[in-house]
Amino acid sequence: MPSKSSARLAALTVAAVCSAVSGVVLTSPAHADTVRIHDIQGTTRISPLVGQNVTDVAGIVTGVRTYGSSRGFWMQDPTPDDDPATSEGVFVFTSSTPKVAVGDAVTVTGTVSEYVPGGTSSGNQSVTEITKPTVTVRSSGNAVPAPVVIDEDSVPDRYTPAGDPAANGSINGLTLQPSAYALDHYESLEGMNVQVADARVVTATDPYSELWVTVKPHEHATRRGGTVYGSYESQDTGRLQIQSLGSTADFPRANVGDTLAGTTTGPLDYNQFGGYTLVAGQLGTLRSGGLQRETTRKQERGELAVATYNVENLDPSDTTFAAHAAAIVDNLQSPDIVSLEEIQDDNGAKDDGTVGASQTVNKLIDAIVAAGGPKYDWRSIDPVNDQDGGEPGGNIRQVFLFNPERISFTDRPGGDSTTAVGVTKVHGKAQLTISPGRIDPTDDAWKSSRKPLVGEFVFRGRTVFVIANHLTSKGGDQSLHSQYQPPTRSSEVQRHLQATEVNTFVKDILDTQKNADVIALGDMNDFEFSDTTKILEGDGELWSAIKSLPRSERYTYDYQGNAQVLDQILVSPSIRRGCDLDYDSVHINSEFHDQISDHDPQVLRFRP
Repeated sequence: MPSKSSARLAALTVAAVCSAVSGVVLTSPAHADTVRIHDIQGTTRISPLVGQNVTDVAGIVTGVRTYGSSRGFWMQDPTPDDDPATSEGVFVFTSSTPKVAVGDAVTVTGTVSEYVPGGTSSGNQSVTEITKPTVTVRSSGNAVPAPVVIDEDSVPDRYTPAGDPAANGSINGLTLQPSAYALDHYESLEGMNVQVADARVVTATDPYSELWVTVKPHEHATRRGGTVYGSYESQDTGRLQIQSLGSTADFPRANVGDTLAGTTTGPLDYNQFGGYTLVAGQLGTLRSGGLQRETTRKQERGELAVATYNVENLDPSDTTFAAHAAAIVDNLQSPDIVSLEEIQDDNGAKDDGTVGASQTVNKLIDAIVAAGGPKYDWRSIDPVNDQDGGEPGGNIRQVFLFNPERISFTDRPGGDSTTAVGVTKVHGKAQLTISPGRIDPTDDAWKSSRKPLVGEFVFRGRTVFVIANHLTSKGGDQSLHSQYQPPTRSSEVQRHLQATEVNTFVKDILDTQKNADVIALGDMNDFEFSDTTKILEGDGELWSAIKSLPRSERYTYDYQGNAQVLDQILVSPSIRRGCDLDYDSVHINSEFHDQISDHDPQVLRFRP
């Protein structure tokens, strides 16, 4: 996934529904006679009155948004029709601070619009709203329509209908079936006052004062309180994003497994950063679930411990070195090899041609020593400036840390940013032509992306080949709540090419030495059930060891209410068949609001 910081333009525009540029453009507006809100909403995702002027639409104000670029208010008809597919609520976009209050009875004259958060190219669904409004307050202090309860009984178990082939897979024109599909159920409540009760947190509070809960506590539950995303066909239908109409300073700082006790009530919105969102006028009380960071066991004398850890754009100016060091020493128990992803150059995002990262790496090594860990040695290859993607100017790369008291690194000169590593046979054994080296770094598969770093290690006389990866991100993929179902995962195209390159290189090693110990690890930016992983695994050349865990424990990252796998350690047959493989996804970050990285590290222990 894109990093959570780079995914946002501004903290207070997470529900932006204001720009006419991204609206659905139709023919010139016509005038509609006085209508009710359910007439505007209609029985599909697109209003039958879009582009038309409407007069004196009546409703009770249920929520007012006074901040950000999406200022306006929600209103709801207190006398609904009998069609469950038609919402009784709608958002009125005022652009400036609204001059209404919750409980006001109002009439609104304006234009019906469909706004697509993130723009039409995002593939997101649209928000039905009234724009350019003239608002008249008829009375104040009225009772707000009772909230619709969203719970495990009301939300269907099926996530979404299939898109209409005649509309390029869009679900926009399909008649809503709110009793059949979760996305249809939420859409039928768009803009209405809704409520959840005693809802368990499944994604921790992020820097933008939002969190995710589930209304289905038993749906794909992890033992630590989250919900696992286990396949493209097994959606978590109970997920719902929570924001607040109040002060962000008062927003609860929640971890996975905590509960919003009592009731959380407010209008149901839709935004580009999570889809359907309860924007709370009343928040439940945070009740801690007591979640603690995990600690893995120490490797035994004859075990080799290999870890992967994405340290999220680490550069010398960061304040997280001590915390990362403690994580490596205490929570990971000082693995013999640590593959680090997202190590930035020595001046971080400053784009001045600097590519070296010795200050960054040595500062981390020194912090590890200060935390009571070993004095790690390290190997890496500096990238060509601004050629490996990531934060502009940051020059992120993978780095091997290794404990020289437990394992040695085999250095073979010649490795640089543009030279491809190869495999040769010496005395019947596979060897790298250069070590460290990069896999085919000039191939188009690696354009604007990190090139795999390959190293040859020796542990107790046994050679182990390690490939550190950071495949291209999922940026640009359509969301799970997209109007296109199934959503298009455009980023897979490059990632599949990259996976093919890695698998081909592993084949070269195994063709040279059938019983070679090979590990490919890192931030694969894809799920253990994905085609990317299947390509990496090939015809048995590799196997993703996270699949040795129970399904409820397979996650390394928490995104929009889904605990999912992005980081993996794949092993060759000689390691898998050794019957001593021990895998641990060490949950120290993804479930916590005060995380130092958005990824959990992974540790593999085995006996070469």
